[in-house]
Amino acid sequence: MAVKKQSSYKFPEPIDNNQLVGHESVLRAFNDAWAHRDEYPLHPVWMLSGTRGIGKSTLAHKIAKQVYGSIGDFFILDMEHNIDKDGKPKTDGKVISVYTARAMIEKLQLSSMSGGWRVILIDSVDELNTAASNAILKMLEEPPEKTLFLLVVHQLSNVLPTIRSRSRVEKLMPLTISQMRDLCAEFLPNEDISTATLKLASGSFGKIANLKTTGGDEIYQELISVLGNSSSNSADMMRTAKKIAAAPELHGILLDAIAYFELADLYPTATKDLANIANVYLEPEIAIFKIMNDIKKCL
Repeated sequence: MAVKKQSSYKFPEPIDNNQLVGHESVLRAFNDAWAHRDEYPLHPVWMLSGTRGIGKSTLAHKIAKQVYGSIGDFFILDMEHNIDKDGKPKTDGKVISVYTARAMIEKLQLSSMSGGWRVILIDSVDELNTAASNAILKMLEEPPEKTLFLLVVHQLSNVLPTIRSRSRVEKLMPLTISQMRDLCAEFLPNEDISTATLKLASGSFGKIANLKTTGGDEIYQELISVLGNSSSNSADMMRTAKKIAAAPELHGILLDAIAYFELADLYPTATKDLANIANVYLEPEIAIFKIMNDIKKCL
């Protein structure tokens, strides 16, 4: 089994990241609404939607800091603050529990410590379980005064329609190649990030960060090389398949390889095969080898 590459890269958490690249129009729209809130009531629920890794959470934290400043109340709902029914940290969960949502709602029922604005940042709404989503929905139906909700969303289809209908939805676009280069210069100054890797990231610097911390960029180049080499055999493909299988977050590079070789007809089958790794408990390297073999046959 391939050994996962140990990362020496340090990327700031969104709350500590002051380097926002892109999404200027959304930030301007909020700042304009905030500046005129005494004339026109500020919409209490702003939903920041877009693919992972493009800076939605960084933008949400930037907005939050502008609103609550240093004296307001700030509440965060995310996996890091997740708790169980006993109020203890829940580190093994895959969704944000209803107990986490209820604990935040109870705090909101108390008077603001500062008398100023309060901000609730949910990162992300996609990770709320059904009960937590319903608890949040009840609060959004009658939002408290001087309270701003910032909802980070990776996929709008995962959000209850009733929550979407109560939100001002801002769709954030993937970053451009130029914007990605700016971020690479800031956070990866000693790395030569190829144009191929930038294109592979599809406008997500989060994906660049993931590729660098896992060695995924190197594995992707190996994948393309093995598939494109007419002399490579089953043993070569299996070695690469095992490296990809060892890092579940890299399984998606199979779909990127399909795009690279312009084999769109393979998308449905490959997507199903990848899903079966989790749903049917299929051995990852076997499923990945199958996809690689399907690509190879088409070349």
